[in-house]
Amino acid sequence: MSPRYNCLRLARLAARYPCRRTFASAASDHVRVVEVGPRDGLQNEKQSIPVATKIELVERLAQTGLKTIEAGSFVSPKWVPQMANSSEILERILHNPPKAPHPITYQFLLPNAKGLDNFFSTYQSHTSSTQQDAYPTPPPSPKSDHGPALNTSSQDPNAMPSSSSGAEAMSKGGSTSNPIELSIFTAATETFTQKNTNCSIAESLQRFEPIMKRAKEQNINVRAYISVALGCPYEGPNVDPHKVAELAVSLLEMGADEISVADTTGMGTAPKTADLLKVLSAAGIENSDLALHFHDTYGMALVNSVVALEHGIRTFDAAVGGLGGCPFSPGATGNVATEDLVHLFHSLGLKTGVDMQRLSEVGEWISKELGRGNESRAGKATLAKVGRTA
Repeated sequence: MSPRYNCLRLARLAARYPCRRTFASAASDHVRVVEVGPRDGLQNEKQSIPVATKIELVERLAQTGLKTIEAGSFVSPKWVPQMANSSEILERILHNPPKAPHPITYQFLLPNAKGLDNFFSTYQSHTSSTQQDAYPTPPPSPKSDHGPALNTSSQDPNAMPSSSSGAEAMSKGGSTSNPIELSIFTAATETFTQKNTNCSIAESLQRFEPIMKRAKEQNINVRAYISVALGCPYEGPNVDPHKVAELAVSLLEMGADEISVADTTGMGTAPKTADLLKVLSAAGIENSDLALHFHDTYGMALVNSVVALEHGIRTFDAAVGGLGGCPFSPGATGNVATEDLVHLFHSLGLKTGVDMQRLSEVGEWISKELGRGNESRAGKATLAKVGRTA
């Protein structure tokens, strides 16, 4: 990628998105953890999982302090049977949101316009009924003659809201208090894209255009995944980082609000992760536009996360209990465990807002529900320390 090409790309991004910087800066001591367990974590399970278990997983995760949860996927049940109940999960979140100490962003993955139609058939029925039932906004309360109105600016910004006015109220907030976001996905290699979505990379980008347009018309943010960015099961471990950067820039220009760069196979190493981040930066992509999504196939996920931290990345995907795998990536094991990632960040003095003990209890619970071992070392150690199990 030539310097002139980089400059042109950077100028185009700056002109098109001059004010869009909403996530933590590179200097921030706060790390945003995106919990992908209910979607990416469950999609590869062989046994049928009751929808009630999926909903309970989301509800338990909502009480841990996490602020972003990927809750389901509107993909064909023929190819990913575990995601067949995603419309029911979305409906539950919209009509009876999980109790939580703060608003939570719920994300839903979809592959194409058909998935978008299925999503909107549930989403718009809720928003329409909400608008019909809404009352006019009352005027502001007059100031008291006995003193100024209550000023809450001095309250601790990290404090949990009280049950009467905070968590309980937010749990009834519907889509207003709990934003819904969409996720789309492509891949850094042609072979994986063909295997995963039965189209080329260029065709996948064309499929995203109506999704982006319609989502923006509804003021819904869109996250874009780039799979196999650090190794492909079909084309090998040496994926061209410039191809990843080119895709990321194209997706941002299309309107993506965040790019999740995924090491789907877990082939990533510290040097390869560093090289990829340098190329992304050289292409004019800011750290605040990026998330890193590591799988732990070779035990390198935490090492790669530290490398990403050192390069200023402050958003990471993870799955509670180390759930996951990829049905289109033979041999890939689970995502990096959320508990392990949170423990790592806390040990480095970074803040996540996540309650480690509660999170560990969720990981132990869902592992037992699925009849599998808990893959989180930090989660098991935390529970052993306090003498508790889920």
